[in-house]
Amino acid sequence: MIAERVRHWLENRLPLSDSHTLTQNNIYIVPTKAGLAFAVTLVLMLVASINYQLNLGYLLTFLLAGSALVSIHLTHATLRGLTLRVKQPPPVFLGDSAELDIVLTNPGTARHGIGLAVRHARPFSFAWCDVPTQGSATARVRFVPPSRGLSRLPTLMAETRFPLGLFRAWTIWRPSATVLAYPRPEDPPAPLPGTQPVPGASQAARTAEGGEFDGVRSYRRGDTLRQVVWKKAARTGELVSRETSESTNRELWLDFEGAALADVEARLSRLTAWTLAAERLGLAFGLRMPGVELPPAQGDAQRRATLEALALW
Repeated sequence: MIAERVRHWLENRLPLSDSHTLTQNNIYIVPTKAGLAFAVTLVLMLVASINYQLNLGYLLTFLLAGSALVSIHLTHATLRGLTLRVKQPPPVFLGDSAELDIVLTNPGTARHGIGLAVRHARPFSFAWCDVPTQGSATARVRFVPPSRGLSRLPTLMAETRFPLGLFRAWTIWRPSATVLAYPRPEDPPAPLPGTQPVPGASQAARTAEGGEFDGVRSYRRGDTLRQVVWKKAARTGELVSRETSESTNRELWLDFEGAALADVEARLSRLTAWTLAAERLGLAFGLRMPGVELPPAQGDAQRRATLEALALW
């Protein structure tokens, strides 16, 4: 418990930054278990060489000790000078893993065997990469946001044991970026609520070549194949979709009170599922919540705005 508190206190003293340059001041290095075993072996070899006056034993002992000393420098230099930068992660649904793309920029010679991980992740796993000479590489690590809404990215760690595995060099980094977690969609989703007439909308239908419909508009992502006016597309090469009176004169409201569930998070999950279903069907929909109202609209921008409002409410 005390060690945990001390560790958190030390981490909280680190600055928040989306870019982290590795220098002498923020790289730590200690022997690994293999390194400690290697040191014990060297001591035993030295004692045996002294007791039996083995000149070749002295030679082998000091040769191996010199290799270990060189590996300290190489292990430390593998991280020294690198710049780490985290990209803004895309939003995820609560319970899904957020993917963090970390770009390693190398101003010098090639670096090998660098691992990045979320420091307190369970289970703990590294994403390994090599960085070419005066180039860059991207490592991807994952973590699950702890709650709905904005969450700060977790403390990250970069580590290497290159080249011999006798020493472990690492650095600790606290990104300042955040990730947005949408509510988890209800599964299975409840049926969508009924649409409502648009106040003052005209019910007069218009006629166009190829059949009766209210009009045409530019193709939008999510329009079904049946909505596309294929005759016009064949003549002009332009994709347009039919706009029926049902879609132009009626609108769908996703209402917090209409979710009809006792638990607030359950209501948000139902509204999230309705949002995804409405966008998938190409419907115009709006959102009503205490203190929040989004007017009806269609498309991916409306979906993102609605999900963001649900996540931050």
